[in-house]
Amino acid sequence: MAFSALPRPDMPVPQPVEVTKVSSLPPAGRRTAPLLPARSGETGDHIFKFAMLLCALAVLAMLALIVFELVRHSGPSWHAFGFKFFGGHDWDPVNEQFGAMPFIYGTLVSSLLALLIAVPLSIGVAVFTTEMCPVRLRGPLSFFVELLAAIPSVVYGLWAIFVLIPLLTRYAGPFLARTLGWTGLFEGPFYGVSILAAGVILAIMIVPIISSITREVLMVVPQHQREAALALGATRWEMIRVGVLRNARAGIMGAIILGLGRALGETMAVTMVIGNNPQIIKSLFAPGYTMASVLANEFSEATGQVYRSALIEIGLALFLVTIVVNALARLLVWTVTRGQPSRANA
Repeated sequence: MAFSALPRPDMPVPQPVEVTKVSSLPPAGRRTAPLLPARSGETGDHIFKFAMLLCALAVLAMLALIVFELVRHSGPSWHAFGFKFFGGHDWDPVNEQFGAMPFIYGTLVSSLLALLIAVPLSIGVAVFTTEMCPVRLRGPLSFFVELLAAIPSVVYGLWAIFVLIPLLTRYAGPFLARTLGWTGLFEGPFYGVSILAAGVILAIMIVPIISSITREVLMVVPQHQREAALALGATRWEMIRVGVLRNARAGIMGAIILGLGRALGETMAVTMVIGNNPQIIKSLFAPGYTMASVLANEFSEATGQVYRSALIEIGLALFLVTIVVNALARLLVWTVTRGQPSRANA
């Protein structure tokens, strides 16, 4: 059956629909406000940028002010001794003969001894808490390690006087004299207060800093590094050494730098156990002196202008030593991370 497409006579004829065109433009003489002002956020951005610039310039200004004051007040000592001040061995306030070499020596030796003791211990604690420690003990152990950093320096000094020095005198001192006395580092009488005691107490004080930062760095190492090493047949030690420590070495160096900075500037605990003797002696059993300790002990008693200026110049030397050590450490980090990229990626 076929149907015709023609309309029937009784069907209504559709009427054309009138389309009204709507204009998106507002009528003449009438303006609408935009959704956002054209420059609504630029004022806030300028204020924020200016505030952040002031913060950065404030830090640089403080650093410049410290250097300016140290250089200005150390002028009399600089004019009296010149560069010989940093190489001089005499410290005689009565005759106004001053040399900073014994204090530089004591600071560097005690700090390096502290690093030799603290770095292996700190890395071991960090590796244990991240890789081997049971989950239920990981939190409490990390908390107690970090709690050591909150103990005041004078408390460490008192503990060293009543506990550490007797232990060193009775046990560690005789053992080191018997086994390593041939090196010349452990010879002569040992009365407790010494560079050795200062190095040990500094090591205890910087362990929380190095271990906590190292632990955070090890936790950032991707898990697939560990899984890949184990999948290739590596033992647990090989996995930690190759897959974890190797990838975290730059961060570990940063932790060591911070620990060294704490050791160089430590004052009270070192002053209480080092002996405060301004002499350069090879043996670690002998008493010594550090730059921070001489400032704490003698600055309030300095009466002469040259005497006080010499102490301020020691503060300037401590400032310069800290900058040099941090620069060398950063150079070492750059050498490890960028000097041999092919080995690092191997």
